[in-house]
Amino acid sequence: MGPGALSDILRDLPKKEDKNLIVGYESSDDAAVYKISEDKAIIQTLDFFTTMINDPYLYGQIAATNALSDVYAMGGEVISALNIVAFPENMDLEILHQILKGGAEKVHEAGGVLAGGHSIHDATPKYGLSVTGVVHPDKILQNNNCKVGDLLIVTKPLGVSIINTAHMVKECSEEAFAQSVKQMTTLNKYSAQMMKDFNVNSCTDITGFGFLGHLVEMLDGKYSAEVYTKDIPYIEEAYKCANEFVITAGGQLNRTFVEPNVEYQVKDFALEEIMYDPQTSGGLLISLPENEAHGLLEKLNTLEIKSAIVGKVIEKQEKAVIVK
Repeated sequence: MGPGALSDILRDLPKKEDKNLIVGYESSDDAAVYKISEDKAIIQTLDFFTTMINDPYLYGQIAATNALSDVYAMGGEVISALNIVAFPENMDLEILHQILKGGAEKVHEAGGVLAGGHSIHDATPKYGLSVTGVVHPDKILQNNNCKVGDLLIVTKPLGVSIINTAHMVKECSEEAFAQSVKQMTTLNKYSAQMMKDFNVNSCTDITGFGFLGHLVEMLDGKYSAEVYTKDIPYIEEAYKCANEFVITAGGQLNRTFVEPNVEYQVKDFALEEIMYDPQTSGGLLISLPENEAHGLLEKLNTLEIKSAIVGKVIEKQEKAVIVK
């Protein structure tokens, strides 16, 4: 669902005050965080979606990687997960076996235990996880705590949904699709581990609302950001596809909701589409002081998937994001 629709329906849901609920849905953060002791809080999140890829094993890996990511975005560690399954009654159960196998492998790679789940029959296959993590209450990373002067780091190239769409209509190479799959099945665990050695102010994972949507959430109406177009990382063929109008419906929903908050000082339609593109199992968006950002970037770029500094948080301007 688009960000505008979600904000409208969440606005007047009944609320219950609980001093131990450190992060709830009113903050539009990546997960809920509930304090259970002075030195421990639990992170709760869930995510599931329909398949976007023909290989059921890879679909299971991607869906699980995506669901696990919210724990890392909050600064936590995964401890357990439960399967969420909807599967057609007349479909070959070996397909479901491969989906669950892919998901279980990613939970184990994350260091968690797969503890069960729930399944229903449905006409369209759907899979994901409910995930529990742990974090020290003083070390929670929220998505709206950036500071003026912070640099912004993105840990995976953008454009995976454009590439996935292009692949379905045979408009991109197998090499570009393989890069997309590699990114979608790479846990944010490894970036998050490196992030813990630095004084990060804010973090979120880039998923359905796209880079610009999640950046606007991070700025929280309190600040603005300059985005450097020359530094935005993306899958190379995504740019060509966007220029040929091979784009996504989700990206158009994101554009409609986010564009009023963006000032473009450069004209580049394809790059705009890439920045609005909803990411499946995207990377982290990290905000931290300038004097620490280059050190973190150097560490992150020892990983196979490269990161980039893409902008800077500034004092509030007329628009939340200025694309330069």
